[in-house]
Amino acid sequence: MKYLLMIHYIDAPTPRDPEAWARLSEEEQQSVFAGYQAVSQTPGVTSSGQLQPPEAAATVRVVDGETQLTEGPVGSPKEAVNGYLAYEADNLDAAIELAARIPTARMGGAVEIRPFVEG
Repeated sequence: MKYLLMIHYIDAPTPRDPEAWARLSEEEQQSVFAGYQAVSQTPGVTSSGQLQPPEAAATVRVVDGETQLTEGPVGSPKEAVNGYLAYEADNLDAAIELAARIPTARMGGAVEIRPFVEG
C-alpha cells in the first residue's frame, strides 16, 4: 500500500522561524536534520518535498463557470501542509512507525497519513 505522509508544522520550531529555531540547542537542531535525513533514506520512501510557507499558496475554485483565486491556503495557515513524502509500506502500522520518526511529529506538529487509492 502506498501512503502520503503530510507534514504539518503547527507549533514545531523550524529554520523558517528563526526565533523558534534559535531556542533549540545546536544538538537539537542537528538531531532534527539527522532525523529528516534518516526518514528520507528509509526504504520505500519514494519522494519527499518541503513546501513554501502557506502564505505563498494560491487557492482556485470555479463557481458558476468563473475561476476564483484566493491568496493563501485552503485552511488555516497554521495547520497547512508544509512538507510531504510518499511511502510504500506493507501496512498502516509501518506508515505510523515512519510518521512517528519524523521530527515535526514530536516537536508540536503533526503528520497526517493518507493511503493512495489503488487500482
